[in-house]
Amino acid sequence: PLLLSYYLCAGERIVSIQKGLLYRARGYHITIWCNVSGYQGPMEQNFEWSIHRPSDPNRKLQIISTNDASFPYAVYSQRVGSREIYIERIRGDSVLLHITELKDMDTGEYECYTPSTDAGYLGNYGAKTNLFVIPDLLAATMRPQALTQDQGDSLELICEVSTATVQHTHLSVGWYLLPEGGNGQAQRILSLSRDFVLLPGSSYNQRFSSGDIRLDKIGGREYKFSIVSVQPSDQGEVYCEAVEWIHDPDETWKDIARKQTDKTSLTIRSLGKSFNILSLLEGEALQINCSVKAQNTQNRWFQVVWRHHGMVMAHLDHYGTLSFRNDNEERYTVGNLLVKKQSNDKYILRINKAELKDKGTYSCFISELGRTPTGSFAITQQKSSSAIDIDVNHLQLFVSVNKKQIMEGETLVFSCNVSIGANSLSVNWWHIQRDRDPPQLIASLEQNGRLKIGASYLERSAHGELRLEKRDPSTFTLTIYNTLATKDTGLYRCEVTEWFGSRSWKHTQEISTRVEPLGQNLKAILSSRVPNVKLQEDLVLFCKVAGNDDITNNVPVSITWLFQPHLKLSGYQQVVKATARGTIEWGLAFMQFEKKTKITKSSSLSQLLIHSVHMARERDLVTTISMPFILESNLRLNMDIKSLEITSNEDVRIDCRIRSWTNENSRLGVAWYFLPFSPTNSVPLLIIRMNYTNILEYGEAFSSLHQKSRFHNKRISSHLYQLLILSGGYDAHGEYYCIVDEWIWLTDGGWYKLGTMESGKTTLNFKFSGNKVTMESPLVERTNYSITVTENEDVTLNCTLQRPFQPTSHFSISWFRVSEQSNTETLVHMKGNGILDYGNGTMARRLHPHCPSVGDFLLILQNVEKDDAGLFYCRVEEFKAVDCSAAGAKHEWGESGFSKLVVLPSGNAELTPGCMSVLNSPALYLKGDRRFVLLLLL
Repeated sequence: PLLLSYYLCAGERIVSIQKGLLYRARGYHITIWCNVSGYQGPMEQNFEWSIHRPSDPNRKLQIISTNDASFPYAVYSQRVGSREIYIERIRGDSVLLHITELKDMDTGEYECYTPSTDAGYLGNYGAKTNLFVIPDLLAATMRPQALTQDQGDSLELICEVSTATVQHTHLSVGWYLLPEGGNGQAQRILSLSRDFVLLPGSSYNQRFSSGDIRLDKIGGREYKFSIVSVQPSDQGEVYCEAVEWIHDPDETWKDIARKQTDKTSLTIRSLGKSFNILSLLEGEALQINCSVKAQNTQNRWFQVVWRHHGMVMAHLDHYGTLSFRNDNEERYTVGNLLVKKQSNDKYILRINKAELKDKGTYSCFISELGRTPTGSFAITQQKSSSAIDIDVNHLQLFVSVNKKQIMEGETLVFSCNVSIGANSLSVNWWHIQRDRDPPQLIASLEQNGRLKIGASYLERSAHGELRLEKRDPSTFTLTIYNTLATKDTGLYRCEVTEWFGSRSWKHTQEISTRVEPLGQNLKAILSSRVPNVKLQEDLVLFCKVAGNDDITNNVPVSITWLFQPHLKLSGYQQVVKATARGTIEWGLAFMQFEKKTKITKSSSLSQLLIHSVHMARERDLVTTISMPFILESNLRLNMDIKSLEITSNEDVRIDCRIRSWTNENSRLGVAWYFLPFSPTNSVPLLIIRMNYTNILEYGEAFSSLHQKSRFHNKRISSHLYQLLILSGGYDAHGEYYCIVDEWIWLTDGGWYKLGTMESGKTTLNFKFSGNKVTMESPLVERTNYSITVTENEDVTLNCTLQRPFQPTSHFSISWFRVSEQSNTETLVHMKGNGILDYGNGTMARRLHPHCPSVGDFLLILQNVEKDDAGLFYCRVEEFKAVDCSAAGAKHEWGESGFSKLVVLPSGNAELTPGCMSVLNSPALYLKGDRRFVLLLLL
């Protein structure tokens, strides 16, 4: 006991650090704590932080210290000096290491060390933990909108949240409001925690309890926020925030990434003010509600008059008959004006497309009518509402360009944003090259989506140099690739036309840009430090590229050294070329220079050193410069291998996630492939391909209308494509993957495929369950047959049910053929209503599906050809009606065994020992109430 007391008094230094392994996302802030206890000396202890990186685990790199400013190594000194990395002292013996913006280089083993202040060494003076920096793969998107709603209206907003983080993480999703005049402080409305608990903000507890606000998850990625009845306090900017959480080894949850969506501006028109001034844009909808505040309104009679500037606009009598003044009847006829009685105490006047003339003061006048002794109606009382003032402003356009000044060959991207979103918008893009030049039409997009290219831009469009897109209902973009200084400098005009019936409103906005010539003022300056060189001395020459900093600093440059021998009797010949890629290319006539010459190159300077000059080399040297592109792809896909389990009639989504590509102007082509499980030697089949011009093409095995209706390629975002399989079944089981091509525009020859990459595979496994067809009780006979026929003969293929079926059952039948190259093609699909859908194969004209009785399905192939050989099978889908409605139908399906068709030349008929044989006996096969008889011809 005395010895134990001595050690406790003397103290044993213990350094502890936050437990690892810690996963944190790139670009975010991290803190790691470190404590010391049991020490002797001053209460304020010093701390030193170091790292061992995975690339060199035996080397310790010093990061930061509490007492030594010179402690950081050079690689960390700048980050420490800018306080990107710093130490926060919690108390004398406890600190936090802060890294405000994590980089990939921050992955490693961190060591916290405390220099000794003890009388002797006892305990541990350092502790270690591991940090792994992972990509930030969290995404949150919501379409930005500007909404104006009346108090009491409902509101729905949808936020899409996803993550592709490999580690196990949880997500929380919240909705926030930036109120007007709130000093930028966001208020939490409602959130779904990482533990799937709904948490209202402090100001929204009552409304959450009453069901006025709610949050629902409507699928794998979408979250719907709803307000049943909006209030004036909801006015402001609403946004969605997603947070990704990870469970640390110390059993705590830590947020590692968060994303905010674009904001939706929400304006609430209050019904409680007596004289409101409301502002809306030309083309927006204007709705005025007139409410009757009285008791027992259902048994009373009212007529309503709406006034604009004190003049009668519309009248609705107690019978529901409408009458109008001025041109309002015409607006009602074409559908721009709506007047209706929603209930006996609420009447609505709505202008679907407000015009400038609609500004002014509005009011409604309500009269109550009662029956007289004679049975007629007479006004008993009248009331006028308070007035509301409406201000209608012009629709606004906002035009922007990615750069006001660019270098020749770069890309111009113009964006034209309309202040409201509507489906009835068309856009024209014009270019005015010089003042007083007539505008030239670049391209137009009509309201029905039809694209028209201007005559002057047809050739450039054909070469893929032009793209016009409608990004969303209110945003149009024009992209011009491979820009030319002589053609693309000038003024660009966005002209948007809003259509309503036969009427239209036109709005324009302009922006200018300048395209600088690539070689303008570009010069090569040749110099030497020694003007006269003697024999056997070294010759040193310098070539400096000058005259245009934008090129020399940003564009890869190649430098060529040329030599003119024999007293200028011949032209210059290439000695050596330092390319933009950093490679060296020697001229054929001067290969002997290679062993005696050294060449170096930076972005704008090249040095040529020739050892031991000979007389034959005393001639003129010059340099030329050129600027090629470096063609190296940074295309990267997600390589994860996944496995999914599906049941019959289930929709499936398979992701093709693109982690990176070379630059923002690249175009991508995406192709989806399917590798079936059987036969075992099958080859991948192309499902669908979207090339870099967004043109879709289906593979041969998926080209029938039936297959096209089931397999779809969907672009979710620039980083994510999906293969959507509708009503997946047993035929969908196998492996799926995508192949992505990256294309860039080359200034000397159009589009160039820069790189190709194949994704990891996703395996679909079919699960038989419930009322689906099971392996133990197949719907269709699965016996495998071999059929041998001679050319030009007819052959009949059988597909027979082997289970009892209901009288109300309906069937659809599909026939397939697997060629000797393992390609599967759809031959014909017969729907339950008897409609036939033939595939694209050459034998379609010789196919005759036939159903002699219910449950027996035949396919007759006439005039068999040698290329018809292969495996044939059928798929039967049964729809059982459980009641009298189609919606109550149950669905089952099954596939037959293979019928192997062998085709012999017509001259070898006598060599055939039998026309038909069974691969699995017996010759007579009985099952239930079906009988199959095999006839052998010998």
